[in-house]
Amino acid sequence: MSDSEPLPTWERPDTVDRFAARDPDLRLLEILEAVADPAAFRVLDLGCAAGRNTVVLAGRGFDWVALDRSRAMVARTRRRVAELLGADEAARRVLRGRMDDLAEQADASFDLVIALGVYHCASSAPEWGGALAESARVLAPGGRLLVSVFTPETDLHGTGVHPLPGEPHLYSGFSSERTFLVDAETLDREMARHGLEPVVPTKTVRVELEKGRRVVANALYASAVEDRDG
Repeated sequence: MSDSEPLPTWERPDTVDRFAARDPDLRLLEILEAVADPAAFRVLDLGCAAGRNTVVLAGRGFDWVALDRSRAMVARTRRRVAELLGADEAARRVLRGRMDDLAEQADASFDLVIALGVYHCASSAPEWGGALAESARVLAPGGRLLVSVFTPETDLHGTGVHPLPGEPHLYSGFSSERTFLVDAETLDREMARHGLEPVVPTKTVRVELEKGRRVVANALYASAVEDRDG
């Protein structure tokens, strides 16, 4: 990239600052409060952004890994974690990578996967499907997947979103050129294909903005528990 080319949205300092200023997710905090032994509870923070939830995991003694595709987001998260655990531990646990390629993580190795605002960043159906499949693969039997995704009703800038011809669920009108949007019913159906079922009914939440609206599907899924007598 030349000096004259603008930085991608997720690498821009103002974007990183905005995400770093966000409070931890309230649904996540409820889940973490119920964990009796954090050190024995493994968590994957998928699409960790600037670490708003990662620092909670680090501060409360969980066994965790955080991952993001953005170099700038990873760097900010590492700096925040280093203040709690030191630079070496931050570098070991905060990784740069794709949500549809978790090859460094073993099968059934996490009790909880956090995927808040990340799946809709998929720019293609294979990337979307791969991300869901990888999340399901790394979940331990009975493990949980905490999800939040934009739905097709979302219009962050008040200028509308537009389906891309011939590409189901892909839309333009966001900061990224292509965004994968599904409603709550479709999200449940897609998760079921990977053996994940809702723990509670998936909920659609609508927030009116100054010039548009944010509409998200919030969900909590569980992976199937293996038949240990079989």
